[in-house]
Amino acid sequence: MNKGEWVAGALLAVAAAVFVMLGEGLDLGITFVAILGIGLGAVVALVPDHGLGARTAAFAVGLAVAWIGYAVRVAILPDTAIGRALVIGVAVLALTVVSIVAGGRLPLWAVLLGGAGFAGAYEHVFADNPPLFATESVSTMTSLVLAVVVGLVVTALCIDRPQRSRHAAAPERELV
Repeated sequence: MNKGEWVAGALLAVAAAVFVMLGEGLDLGITFVAILGIGLGAVVALVPDHGLGARTAAFAVGLAVAWIGYAVRVAILPDTAIGRALVIGVAVLALTVVSIVAGGRLPLWAVLLGGAGFAGAYEHVFADNPPLFATESVSTMTSLVLAVVVGLVVTALCIDRPQRSRHAAAPERELV
């Protein structure tokens, strides 16, 4: 662990505490996504794969695809094990296709991380009351994105990363 990572970790701890205190003080209801969002933002900033812009865009696409998955789930699929399994399978497939169609410009891990991040933040809210999707999903997405931005910005400002892609240095690997 280098000095920048130590500084980032310390500042992330402070940022998380301030985020929670401001959220509670203003009654924003954002506390439940604080550590998830700040941690996700830090991961997007820390992983030295592609540029920060590509990683951030891929993460945002993952968030959007997951949100669409919930919209489809509430609109047309039954709230059964088969309905949930179908939407999860299709969502992961859609996330993978997005990365492939982007021609390697959107890293698969970041697209999947965005989708998983929204699902992690929203699934319990959705399970409590699916008909409130239109309002609760937007509220959860807003809270999560705010926390992600805090984690990403704090970490990106502390970490000195070279701009080259790991793909430039490593040979292409095939998954079998």
